[in-house]
Amino acid sequence: MNEVLTTPARVLVTKIGLDGHDRGSRIIAAFLRDAGMEVIYTNPWQKIDAVVKLAMEEDVDVVGISSLATDHLLVPKLMKALAEADLAHIRVVVGGIVPDEDEADLIASGVSKVFHPGAGREEIVETVDALAKAAAKDRPLD
Repeated sequence: MNEVLTTPARVLVTKIGLDGHDRGSRIIAAFLRDAGMEVIYTNPWQKIDAVVKLAMEEDVDVVGISSLATDHLLVPKLMKALAEADLAHIRVVVGGIVPDEDEADLIASGVSKVFHPGAGREEIVETVDALAKAAAKDRPLD
């Protein structure tokens, strides 16, 4: 296992699929940045392979996916793609409109946390920070 995270958490905040509503993801990115995390923010409409490539290039600890339509249904494919790229240590969180019946499937696919509308800033920041520390411990040695 690696050392506990001593550098700021690195978080990729993005949207996959066709949902272009990114106001919420921009707000979350600002919350995390204000808490001292390094945030890589992308425009909406990202493809899964582009997210995996960026996660690798930016050496992120956490990927945050925002969904206001049904794009969260693509997240299990993202989880599989991260694992195939030897990035299974990266924690993934999903925020937005996620029906209860879909949340169980996301968790089963490896998603660490689903944030629903109304989740508080403190809860989000504390959870992402804890997940980043866990990812750092699980990071494969080079």
